[in-house]
Amino acid sequence: MVNGPPHFTESTVFQRESGKNCKVYTFSKDGTLFAWGNGEKVNVISVTNKGLLHSFDLPKAVCLEFSPKNTVLATWQPYTTAKDGTAGIPNLQLYDVKTGTCLKSFIQKKMQNWCPSWSEDETICARNVNNEVHFFENNNFSTITNKLHLQKINDFALSPGPQPYKVAVYVPGSKGAPSFVRLYQYPNFDGPHAALANKSFFKADRVTMLWNKKATAVLVIASTEVDKTGASYYGEQTLHYIATNGESAVVQLPKNGPIYDVVWNSSSTEFCAVYGFMPAKATIFNLKCDPVFDFGTGPRNAAYYSPHGHLLILAGFGNLRGQMEVWDVKNYKLISKPVAPDSTYFAWCPDGEHLLTATCAPRLRVNNGYKIWHYTGSVLHKYDVPPNAELWQVSWQPFLDGIFPAKTITYQPVPSDHEEEPPQNMKPQPGKDKPLSKTALKNQRKHEAKKAAKQEAKSDKSPDLAQTPVPQNTARNTICQSTSGDPDLDKKIKNLKKKLKAIEQLKEQAATGKQLEKNQNCENQQPELRGPTERMSSSSSGREKKQPRGLDALGAGRPASLLAPWHSCLPYWRKVFRLFHPPAIGIMMENCSAARMPK
Repeated sequence: MVNGPPHFTESTVFQRESGKNCKVYTFSKDGTLFAWGNGEKVNVISVTNKGLLHSFDLPKAVCLEFSPKNTVLATWQPYTTAKDGTAGIPNLQLYDVKTGTCLKSFIQKKMQNWCPSWSEDETICARNVNNEVHFFENNNFSTITNKLHLQKINDFALSPGPQPYKVAVYVPGSKGAPSFVRLYQYPNFDGPHAALANKSFFKADRVTMLWNKKATAVLVIASTEVDKTGASYYGEQTLHYIATNGESAVVQLPKNGPIYDVVWNSSSTEFCAVYGFMPAKATIFNLKCDPVFDFGTGPRNAAYYSPHGHLLILAGFGNLRGQMEVWDVKNYKLISKPVAPDSTYFAWCPDGEHLLTATCAPRLRVNNGYKIWHYTGSVLHKYDVPPNAELWQVSWQPFLDGIFPAKTITYQPVPSDHEEEPPQNMKPQPGKDKPLSKTALKNQRKHEAKKAAKQEAKSDKSPDLAQTPVPQNTARNTICQSTSGDPDLDKKIKNLKKKLKAIEQLKEQAATGKQLEKNQNCENQQPELRGPTERMSSSSSGREKKQPRGLDALGAGRPASLLAPWHSCLPYWRKVFRLFHPPAIGIMMENCSAARMPK
């Protein structure tokens, strides 16, 4: 046992006990009692008085739990049967912490849901036995006070908080009937209208029921073992919301894939879900199941609210690299991004300021140890287990609510790099426009790029360009290298150059003596194609004729069959040439036509 921050020295309350069989311990809910098993006995000590209270002869105990008010200690050992097949001895024991006597023993075969559920004041205690929920009052386990009987009850969850107590029960579907979860108020279990709320659904082999702190609503994660569509290795999951006032809904998750974690805020007014194929999304929802804030996507599979509910950590543990994101959920600002690789356990300190990450056996048997962090990302303490030892369990000493007041949040600059999508506020902002979608943003950026390219092209125009003669052998390269900055216009330019290349190929084929089609033969329609110099010289003889200029000069004297592709794209060329000085373009095109077309 180690003292907490800032000292991290070994505590004098509990003397270190070494041994390979020390694999289980537990604190009481208020942190005043501590129990552990060493493979021979289960011992209970008082943390405040530093004295041994009881020692129970339970060498095989693997699970320990205190009742909420430290009245009862529950222990569980693996269930075994006799060699002749007769029933084994009870393996679930309930001990009175004051006297050390065994109050009751039960047979509990499965380790799952082994511990009875108490209300916070220990007025009632409940167990799931043979498709029924048995209720005991005031820790009197000799008499079953009430029973909640439904056909094939698979699981239940008792609400936290004071009276009136509520209980949620899950009944799996069978023979085509859907599964359902119902909410009851203790002890009103009889009658057709006794249920406070009911939610039925298909595709559920098991469920996880999560009450909020005020016991006003339950979140139900329904899971199937196998995804029949083959999309996920983890099966299929759906998230349902059920309120004690009778309202229910399916929480619509924007991204397909498994649901890794769902957690309530301590305020009971919102919850966070981590879901979707990697990189997973994380979203905060309100009680209407509407998204409030989307954290984008990243390598994460867990969420943890701080005890005061003002900080949220999104983490990727297990088979992920251990990246954590610490968020201020009031202002939705990222505080820090520490990384704890190979972590298998995480827990908030009750003060809401420090974190605990650990690598424990049997999940990982190498590099075992733990770290104490501040939520701003700094490591305050680190302990590595020796190579010949293993770390099986680590946790904070619990404290009751209100012992540690909430402190002002401290920020640390964090680089704003995210895996896929950036975080975005999903709340409708009064007086502000609706946020643009990804497609709208893409179109907006494209439009701005076009506008900037056109302005740059206009600014590059110079009067000297019109007076500079362009060599005939470089005109073709100049045309090919000039771009407008408009992707659509550049595409049309490219298509036009393809057509010019086709004309060049026809000319070469005609020069080699290849027989062309009638619509490809230029010689039959007009014997000569004159260049711009010849047209200008011929204009001086005979009748004065107005010569075409610029782009219109390209078609002068050319056969219609040869220039049909050219004239079809002429409007687009005119659009391109408006970006440059017209006289210079006229020269470039005249020279280009003279170089490419036969005379």
